[in-house]
This record gives sequence, C-alpha cells and structure tokens, in this order.
Amino acid sequence: MQDFTGKVALITGAGRGIGRADALLLAEKGADIVVQDFDPDTAAETAKLVRERGRRAHVIASDVADVADTQAKIRAAEDAMSRIDILVNNAGIGGDYRTTEELDAAAFRRMVAVHVKGSFFATQAVLPGMRARGGGKIVNISSNWGQRGNAFAPHYCSAKAAILGLTKAWAKEFAPWKINVNCVAPGWVNTGMSDPTLMADVIAREIPLGREATPVEIAYAVAYLASAEADFITGQVIPINGGDTIVGI
Repeated sequence: MQDFTGKVALITGAGRGIGRADALLLAEKGADIVVQDFDPDTAAETAKLVRERGRRAHVIASDVADVADTQAKIRAAEDAMSRIDILVNNAGIGGDYRTTEELDAAAFRRMVAVHVKGSFFATQAVLPGMRARGGGKIVNISSNWGQRGNAFAPHYCSAKAAILGLTKAWAKEFAPWKINVNCVAPGWVNTGMSDPTLMADVIAREIPLGREATPVEIAYAVAYLASAEADFITGQVIPINGGDTIVGI
C-alpha cells in the first residue's frame, strides 16, 4: 500500500487538470503538498482541497519560465515545509496548433520555456535538498506527441520530446544519490477543455480503448512512480493513452 506520510510533494501546474489530480491523490495517500501554478486562484483552490484532506499545503504562484522567481519560491517552500521529497514536473501549455511555416519565434520560445526550461530549473532547485536527504523521486510529464509526433504542433512535440531526454539524462546523473527520475506520457485526457466533436473523431481513429483518460488515471501512475514500490525503476517512460502508441518489441 502506498503511504506518503511524512513526505512533501511539489507539483507544478497543480491548479487544475492532471496537476490537481496528482496533488489530491498524493494528499489522500498522506503527502503534504506544495502547489505551484501560474494562476494564484486555482492554486489556492487546490491547496484548499488538499487541506480538506487533512494535509498541509503551501502555494507558489509563479510562471515556471521565470527561473529566478520560481526557484526563490521553491526554496522558500522547502524551508516552510522542511523538505521536498517528490517533484512532479507537470506545468505545461498547449492548444496552439500551427504548422512549421506558421510558427513564430515567440510561440516557439514560450513552449520550450514552460515545458523544458520550467522542468529543468524546478529540478535544479529541489536537487540539493534531495541529495542532502539521500534520495527523492522526480516524475516528469511528457506526452504521447513527444513520442510519436503530430503534424500540427512541432514546437509542442519537440518540447515534450525534450522531457524524455531530460528524464533519461537525470536518471543516470542522479542515480548515485538515490534519486529516481521517471516520466509519464499521457495521450488525450479529459480535463474539460476538449472539443467533444473533435474528440469523437480522434477517439474513433486513434484510441483503441475508445475514450479519453481521466486526470486521476494519470495521477495513479504518478503516485506509483513517486512511491517506494518504484524504488528500482528509473529512466523509464510510462505511456497512458488507451493504446494510441502501441509499439512492438
């Protein structure tokens, strides 16, 4: 049985969707939660829900692409909560479907800044504490589009593919300190933002199990990778997409 009592988890982008589901599931399993989000109102709501589950919560309102501000707030959160044992690099943006010819430098920079830069420097901020305590768990959130690509979002696909590379590099770099680094790669997830007409067509064409994932189904995998049950797993990617990217051995 997964028990996170005495652990503190920092989850970026925890104001809604997958990040909120991660926060609430880990809280239900005993963890105290540091809730980071760009939107202070949704972050506060997640923190409220965490506290209703009997756990402590600390809010970081920041843009993960603002390295100095976010790192300073992560360090302050670690001081306030005494430790950070688990980091879930979940913060991300999407919904910007453009071809290569349509993309401009600003859109490309923003996509990479949130996904890659945000994950990198959040990890850098928690690393000293994890090293000092002799271990930790880092779970990155990529996407099936980072694995298989998509014709209309090359900047998103490349940013999510970079998360896969960071996962493998960090798994090797951090292994001597007993810090496990793994990745979850969701497909389509029902966060209430999908167009039902579009999704009906996508599901029929691409998803063998015939539906979108729920946010908590992604959170179950995050909780597993963050738990002691996954102590001998590092550098791995778990696709959760209803069979969208079935790859042969």
